[in-house]
Amino acid sequence: MEIYLVGGAVRDDLLGYPFSEKDWVVVGARAQDLLEQGYTPVGKDFPVFLHPDSKEEFALARTERKQGHGYTGFDVHAAPDVTLEEDLKRRDLTVNAMARDPDGRLIDPYGGERDLEARVLRHVSPAFVEDPLRVLRTARFAARYAHLGFTIAPETLALMAEIVAQGELAHLPAERVWVETEKALREADPAVYFSVLTDCGALAALAPELLGRGIASLEQLSAVAASSDDSALRFAALTHGLEPAALDLLCERLKVPRRHRELALLLAAQAGRAARARTLGSEELLVLLEAAGALRDHGRFEEFIEGAAALAGDGFPADYLRQAREQVRDVSAAPFVAEGLKGKAIGEAMEAERLRRLDALRRGAEKD
Repeated sequence: MEIYLVGGAVRDDLLGYPFSEKDWVVVGARAQDLLEQGYTPVGKDFPVFLHPDSKEEFALARTERKQGHGYTGFDVHAAPDVTLEEDLKRRDLTVNAMARDPDGRLIDPYGGERDLEARVLRHVSPAFVEDPLRVLRTARFAARYAHLGFTIAPETLALMAEIVAQGELAHLPAERVWVETEKALREADPAVYFSVLTDCGALAALAPELLGRGIASLEQLSAVAASSDDSALRFAALTHGLEPAALDLLCERLKVPRRHRELALLLAAQAGRAARARTLGSEELLVLLEAAGALRDHGRFEEFIEGAAALAGDGFPADYLRQAREQVRDVSAAPFVAEGLKGKAIGEAMEAERLRRLDALRRGAEKD
């Protein structure tokens, strides 16, 4: 039994890029051999096991044969006679198809180190087209390493377009598309992911609503990405400017989580008004504060401020909005109940007090 470090850890170590996870391939073993050593099996489709101490993933060397559509339609063959080179050949990109033996020697049968030096993302073999998820993964790697000068090989981009043309993306579950997209939103240059998907035709198949926004949405995404690594804020920037109906449709199709959806809708509706906060009357300012969660959820309000500021650029009145929130946040029902007010009258009195305080804030700002 031989064990090799493979994939991303080898790639990023050669790049000098930070990594935290290590994956291992076991050659010359059966599942029973690992079970007897205390490894825990995980997953249903592949012979993958967790190490009893480190909990890192160890996979039996395997080959795959396409049997159906999508990224799960494979017949997997894992046996002691499968070689390391055969296992590496089934991988997506040459930079991901390298290994190190226990002595640290690099094993690179498909030119991954050469492509790292050339800053090229290139497919290992024509079998690349068998897995539609590789379209998204390759675009995501491009977003991760674009700042290092990486580009996708033209012949690989052509295979990505071929996958799209064959309609294979339709067989990817929406949840899996979102997982890759959310990861891409957290990469160093997330706009590259969507640019690549546009170039190979995948964006039209997966998120056609974004096509109309074009370069504007990517510029907004890059602006927010420069100040925040929050994927929800980055998604809101990407979709800013979409009509609410189009944004809802996109979120439904991709099964976008609630937090991402709500923040995107909030910024779409209120970011422009927030940028003009100093010119708003007290009533309109209070409506903005209520919509942005200023009276209920401090965390949500700060998310809104951060996103709206990134979208607006220089001159955004963040401090003024925070001052406005402080003026109205501690208005409570207690003093009005003590005065004998009841029901609707309590709410009306609280609103009147908030407006009075905002009037005072506005007068003070005008004097300044």
